Amino acid sequence: MDVQTGFFYVFSLVLLFAAFRVVTARNPVHAVLFLMLAFSQASGIWLLLKAEFLAIVLVLVYLGAVMVLFLFVVMMLDINIDSLRQGFWKHFPVALAVGALISLEMAVVLIGGFRSSEAPVIPDTVMNAAGQVVQYSNTKALGTLLYTKYLYPLEIAAVILLVAMIAAIGLTLRRRKDSKAINPALQIRVRARDRVRMVSIEPTREAPAAPVGEDPASEEPKK
Repeated sequence: MDVQTGFFYVFSLVLLFAAFRVVTARNPVHAVLFLMLAFSQASGIWLLLKAEFLAIVLVLVYLGAVMVLFLFVVMMLDINIDSLRQGFWKHFPVALAVGALISLEMAVVLIGGFRSSEAPVIPDTVMNAAGQVVQYSNTKALGTLLYTKYLYPLEIAAVILLVAMIAAIGLTLRRRKDSKAINPALQIRVRARDRVRMVSIEPTREAPAAPVGEDPASEEPKK
């Protein structure tokens, strides 16, 4: 067993352990941290497969942006763990069936995709459309394949992500009764006469002077 195969087994074992802990972790923050570990190990496996572009994108986009955002959201939310555990055993058979089906499909795909014992040979130089010999670019080859052979699946995935984004915005902007929101349009259209009302009040009159020789404080109050 060479060094590359040893790294592959190490990355795979850590990836499987992290993915298992994502599902079984009781603390949501720990689950997010294990998910970040799983993504880092997946990027290492892609580096072993000479897919440098995918590995860098996974680290920059998911570990650098998406997962950090998930971590902050989970830490700021007040998640009731006891309420989440109430329906675990109720939905466990359905979850087990779905998991078994996904595992079976992945096994069929992996068995069919790894029948060849030899890895594909990546050339150092290729010839472009103009007939010139240029250095092979993994990113350029991926973009060419993605926007030619897999163009329609890419557009379908883009539409699904756009619908999910619009749905997330719609759910976030829904009116809630427990939140205090101010309509900016009402603030812009405000007028002074709608907020301030002038009321005419008679001027204050002075109290009549007491007769000479009488003390106002000594007078008994009227019943």
